[in-house]
Amino acid sequence: MNRAYRLAAAGVLSAALVAGTAAAASAAPAAPTAHTAAAKAPQKATLTAKASTGSVKAWQEFRISGTSTGLKAGTKVTVQQKQGAKWVSLPASVTTNKTGAYSVRVKLGIKGVNQLRVAGGDVVSPVITVTVR
Repeated sequence: MNRAYRLAAAGVLSAALVAGTAAAASAAPAAPTAHTAAAKAPQKATLTAKASTGSVKAWQEFRISGTSTGLKAGTKVTVQQKQGAKWVSLPASVTTNKTGAYSVRVKLGIKGVNQLRVAGGDVVSPVITVTVR
């Protein structure tokens, strides 16, 4: 008899909880707090890039270094050069380390002002310029 009483009481409490939860959910949806909204929004991935020098001789090696945020460690980043209206990937790429940093060696042969950027994943860095004399 005691066992039957406990089962009946558990059933009544379960029904009350379900009814109360359904009533509360239909009464007014909970407004998301700033903390939950920020936690749900994915962090936008970014890349930075900085050349070790602003001017080089043709085919002189220099470095482009930077950091990434929002990209997985080990993401391949590639240097791109603007040629006409197109961005062309150069044979200069490296993977990011565990902190998101990278440094890649570059050589350019097109004389004049060269516009460069770094691309990795679906992200590109701001444009940097290096003059080849």
